[in-house]
Amino acid sequence: MIPVLIATSNPGKLRDFAGAASPMGVAIEPLPNFELIPSAVEDGLTFEANARKKAEYYSKYASGEIILADDSGLEVDALGGAPGVHSARYAADQPHLVGNNTDDLANNARLIRELRKLPPEQRTARFVCVIAVARDGKTLNVFHGQAEGLLLDSPRGSGGFGYDPLFYFPSIQKTFAELTPEEKAQYSHRGAAFHLFLNWYLTKN
Repeated sequence: MIPVLIATSNPGKLRDFAGAASPMGVAIEPLPNFELIPSAVEDGLTFEANARKKAEYYSKYASGEIILADDSGLEVDALGGAPGVHSARYAADQPHLVGNNTDDLANNARLIRELRKLPPEQRTARFVCVIAVARDGKTLNVFHGQAEGLLLDSPRGSGGFGYDPLFYFPSIQKTFAELTPEEKAQYSHRGAAFHLFLNWYLTKN
């Protein structure tokens, strides 16, 4: 198995990446001692800006290694693209001023409240993921993925994380929380971006 180092301790993201990587003969490994490294400042205005910042920052702690980092979130059309880059902190009164992520259940609850009066056809949304790859503080490449779906008014499924229980994928009639990591990798924004990364990465190794 070819190892890929990822700058995250998020168990949900690690499961997603592993689900996409294992069929390709790639092993996902967290950046060594990631928990001991001061957190990167995620103050970019776009997913790509934050992904680049994280990849460049954390790659300085693993000299010579290729380090992958992602930034991802949910864009809701009826909310003008919110929560967007603030997806993980959406339950806060002022998400752009909060440094720590808020609870998934609280984030979902706020989203349900804000969309409660909308009919199903106006609940369109997309998950977006941008993966940046860096070595020694310099970005080598960037990969984009997204998945279009509809938001439910109550959660379904016990898997996944974040907004997965509310994100309904019409073509398979399931939420992302009702899928295994391997199934999710076939349809998700993170799976799409990661497959583009793998195609690039495997040609270099």
